[in-house]
Amino acid sequence: MTAPPATAATSSAQAAATVPLEEINATATQVAFGLRRPTAIAAPDDGTKRLFITEKRGTVRVYHPDTGLSQTPLIDITASVDESGNERGLLGIALAPDFARSQNLYLAYTALPDGAVTLARYRLGQAKLEPLLAQEHSENTNHNGGQLTFGTDGMLYMSIGDGGGAGDPFDSGQRLDTLLGKILRVDVSRSCGDLAYCVPADNPFTKVQGARGEIWMYGGRNPWRFSVDPANGSLWIGDVGQGRWEEIDHVKAGRQAGANLGWSCYEGLEVFDQAQCRTDVTYTKPVFTYSPHTGGCAVIGGQVYRGKQFADLVGGTYIAADYCYMTTWALRENGSGGYTAAEIGEMPTQVTAFGATPEGELYVVNDLPGGLHRISFEHVLPTCRIAYTARTWGTGLTMDLTITNVGSTPINGWTLRFPLARGQSVISDWNTDLVQNGDMVIATNAGHNGSIAPGQSVTMGYLASHTGDTASPSRFTLNKDTCAVAR
Repeated sequence: MTAPPATAATSSAQAAATVPLEEINATATQVAFGLRRPTAIAAPDDGTKRLFITEKRGTVRVYHPDTGLSQTPLIDITASVDESGNERGLLGIALAPDFARSQNLYLAYTALPDGAVTLARYRLGQAKLEPLLAQEHSENTNHNGGQLTFGTDGMLYMSIGDGGGAGDPFDSGQRLDTLLGKILRVDVSRSCGDLAYCVPADNPFTKVQGARGEIWMYGGRNPWRFSVDPANGSLWIGDVGQGRWEEIDHVKAGRQAGANLGWSCYEGLEVFDQAQCRTDVTYTKPVFTYSPHTGGCAVIGGQVYRGKQFADLVGGTYIAADYCYMTTWALRENGSGGYTAAEIGEMPTQVTAFGATPEGELYVVNDLPGGLHRISFEHVLPTCRIAYTARTWGTGLTMDLTITNVGSTPINGWTLRFPLARGQSVISDWNTDLVQNGDMVIATNAGHNGSIAPGQSVTMGYLASHTGDTASPSRFTLNKDTCAVAR
């Protein structure tokens, strides 16, 4: 990508709505080293500029931009934490809305001796840990969830995975008598009866016989990281897939109570287990999915950018990542009921969590070797542009793709990558050496068209079958550079 020419300043709201995602590049700058398998970030709104970072073993470390990473943990609950297995440990942290006064925060962890997924209050001034809620999770060490977030309503939201193993062996996702495979909503500001918290009266299943009243949403597999957009209260959920599809869900305020995310009837948009599907249920479809063929293995749900520094570029844009690959995903509503998505740069490997300062600036932590990174964005112009012409009929379609070099240097040898819509399978191709892996197409130049001079174009194409979805590809990368798309 190349830097765009300077333009007159526009308002942040206008620029955020008009700068195409493919003209945005995300970068990560490491600001702290020496973390031991960090899992979550929280930022107190108390004027101290601190970040609290959880470590898998059961400690919370403090980072300050002026003094760096403190060597002495702020919190140490290692004596209570079961960190056996790759996915157990101290998993989440949320600061009470009145943290500056109360010094109360909330932790999610897998507890000794049996790995129960536990929500606890920690009183910082007293160094006191108070377990509030626990869900048995002894059979498998994976799929614990563990995200904690306060909503705009003051309630505490928590995710718990489906109990682990493969294929939802306990059918947890669609059951309402267990907290496994759910996002919970509880009131931790008070207690009710024998509970150390209260179940809000407007939770959707409080009056359903046999159901757990804490459930807010169900049908999750392992919603490891989700976030609340402070501007509108909507939930963005990164739900880690079984192996075919990673998914991101966006559930707006007013549609969340009782929402069914689909697992294990669905994985992504495809039926996974027909026996778990019901005709009397409305499933909430993901707004974005990607497969391992795209380059990924576990989606790491991020946050909507609401800061000031980069508001003209990504204000109101959701940013996410993948644990195994360095892809940075950006999603934005398109104004027509859908979403645009793009790869906008790279994160460090093995990102585990995003966090935001009280001002809305973004950070990430990565698992190994254990670092904290500040996220920045820049406006860059793509060096490639894709135009396409499609023709469809019956169960077939043809697609001609014109690749234009809009950069300033020749392209000598190219590889174009793009996903196909579900049910599309390439039959033959022209002017390219094309391979389809799952939903992904990797098209490499033919011998006669490998060089594209600045301002010049080459055309390639393919014949494909389809099962009803004739949508054209929506995102492309050329030699790993995101291309503009002429629609």
